[in-house]
Amino acid sequence: MQPRLSVIVHGRNVQGRIGACLDALTAQASEAFEVVVAAVGASAQEVAAGRPGVTVVPLPEGADDGAARVAGAERAAGRWLHFVHSKDTVPTGAPRTVADRTAELPDGVDVLVVDHVRSTWRHQGMPSPDGRILARQGRRDLPLADTPDLLKVTPLLGNRVLRAGFWRAHRADLAVSDERFAAHAALLDAERVAALDHIALNVTELRAQSLPTGPPERRYEVIDRHEALLALAMDRGAGPAPLAALYDIMLGDCLRVVARERLPDPVRREFFHRAARAAVAWRPEGHQHPGGLEGVRRRLLEEDAYTKYRTFQTLNRRRREARAALASRKHKVGLKVRDLRYRRELDRPVDPDLAVFTAYWDRGVACNPAAIAAKAAELAPHIRPVWVVSAANVPLLPPGADHVVPGTRRYWEVLARAKYLVNNVNFPNAVVKRPDAVHVQTHHGTPLKRMGLDQLDYPAAAKGLNFHSLLERVDKWDYSVSANGHSTRMWERAYPSRYTSLDHGYPRNDVFHSATAADIRAIRDRLGVAPGKRAVLYAPTHRDYEAAWTPRLDLATLADRLGEDTVLLVRGHYFYGGAASPLAGLRRSGRVVDVSSYDPVEDLCLAADALITDYSSIMFDYANLDRPIVVYADDWETYATTRGVYFDLMAEAPGHVARTQDELTELFTSGAWRDDTSAGAREVFRRRFCEYDDGRAAERVVRRVFLGESEASLPPVTPLDQRTPAPTPEEAL
Repeated sequence: MQPRLSVIVHGRNVQGRIGACLDALTAQASEAFEVVVAAVGASAQEVAAGRPGVTVVPLPEGADDGAARVAGAERAAGRWLHFVHSKDTVPTGAPRTVADRTAELPDGVDVLVVDHVRSTWRHQGMPSPDGRILARQGRRDLPLADTPDLLKVTPLLGNRVLRAGFWRAHRADLAVSDERFAAHAALLDAERVAALDHIALNVTELRAQSLPTGPPERRYEVIDRHEALLALAMDRGAGPAPLAALYDIMLGDCLRVVARERLPDPVRREFFHRAARAAVAWRPEGHQHPGGLEGVRRRLLEEDAYTKYRTFQTLNRRRREARAALASRKHKVGLKVRDLRYRRELDRPVDPDLAVFTAYWDRGVACNPAAIAAKAAELAPHIRPVWVVSAANVPLLPPGADHVVPGTRRYWEVLARAKYLVNNVNFPNAVVKRPDAVHVQTHHGTPLKRMGLDQLDYPAAAKGLNFHSLLERVDKWDYSVSANGHSTRMWERAYPSRYTSLDHGYPRNDVFHSATAADIRAIRDRLGVAPGKRAVLYAPTHRDYEAAWTPRLDLATLADRLGEDTVLLVRGHYFYGGAASPLAGLRRSGRVVDVSSYDPVEDLCLAADALITDYSSIMFDYANLDRPIVVYADDWETYATTRGVYFDLMAEAPGHVARTQDELTELFTSGAWRDDTSAGAREVFRRRFCEYDDGRAAERVVRRVFLGESEASLPPVTPLDQRTPAPTPEEAL
């Protein structure tokens, strides 16, 4: 059967990256697409050889990217072609999504434009600026004259998927080594263009210092490329809107070269003169320059006024520096006024009944602080709670909740006068620790990954962290709440100071022992999970070495394999966009539910029959329910190496471990996810990490901190064997 899509990986093995590209593709093999590798040089061919289902086209070392694309396309059998450079990768699920979308496109559509993310040596998965353009086009397929903004999409051939017949008809334009020319030419040559607001490419931007440099005069090629594109647009009868868009792109690119690139002044001056000639020669009739500074730059370019332009550039830089200095002075004055008011409030007596609560960097009423505040209202009603909440999250507060917004006058007043300050992260550095105030650090998870000072040896985790300031904040703590002995030891190691550890359990986990069958039925009803359906919560964690979310599972395929009786509750931030996504139908049918913004997360745990996670601390909380947990650890070695961990999760997991999606699927389809081996591992895990979580943690914290009761008088921790977790969804029926 002819595949709908051919993914053509082309080029040499740049910095040894082709292996990662092929690993990502072969791990998601499907009848919907094939993989063809046009490998340049022995190194790339050696990596590609022997991979199942991969067609390898060997090319000599000197072959350029254009020749590689031609060779790969000649061997491709797909109706559509997706060219992926060997240094880049394809996200999980993307080939199937693209193949499904191309299958829906009518005849006459030649190009499908997709979204991408960028990765550098420092950050992974940074979003592109193209999503809003693609989303605006939506499901329509249009001639370029009706959608000229697509010319503003990042010029990569890898974010244009081409109909095979279209490629053959316009190979002369598309097979050139200059990828930027080919990317624009694809749109100019196309009869109609469609868009897919979905990430189908992860572009690796190589460090400039690692790439060979050519003579500075090669920058003249930027002008040559744009003039060739404008000539092509006129030859194709593209119309006024695409011509205007290409003209604006040319001017923008040329001015960026002049302003930002390090060129010898004679080369920069000559580049400016050539760009000026092109600007005049190709200016569309009636074209209007934008207003403001950009308009001034473009007019100076058209006038070929290089000296004026450089003077303007210098004056503008000085103007920016002056504005920045003025803003800095105003900021410093504002800080002085704030400090004066704050210091004045600090001279007033502490209010013994005032408590300030906040969670997750002022997100709202959540986590351990919320559970403590609720129990304090019951056991210590004299305490007046005030929540610190960001302005954006104020509308989400429970009705009647007293709150302050960070930076306001009352914010500093309550921070200065409160007896109790409760947080699951840290208060700002400017907050003064008064001798008679009590700071409670509740934390918000059990540490698998390295924390605090233990991050010193892990740059990916520690980026931007000032350890001296961190320790100053830690020194303000009076109490540190812990869920288990492991946490207590790790907190004392990572945050060394004189605080008292409260080995009382996590207050937020009390609900896992107090929730009733009626509560669980109500939660599932709110989530749209029908009675009798199996709900699986998928809750992966963030990677510090990734700047944005990177999908690790093909949820459409997973949902298909698990069957119609399973609902996937997905707590991530990568839902495939657009109605063309293979998840769209699954979402409409309720088989996949996006719970990324659902709070509280404890409700999701109560609603789920099982948990799939990777390295998230949610596994420690969920274990209190004594329900199956499956760890999906496709990048454990990378995570452990870059983030640092306190123990080997692969050897001490709370259930089965899957290293690939096929293994994960097999665990559920075979029933092994809840077998005796899983239960045995979970039992060992619970004894270690659910040590103090017996349903009375909040009570112990409130009695100890707010009521001043002695440690010996607090309710003792109920042994694990004597606890009764909340009923499972099956029991709740």
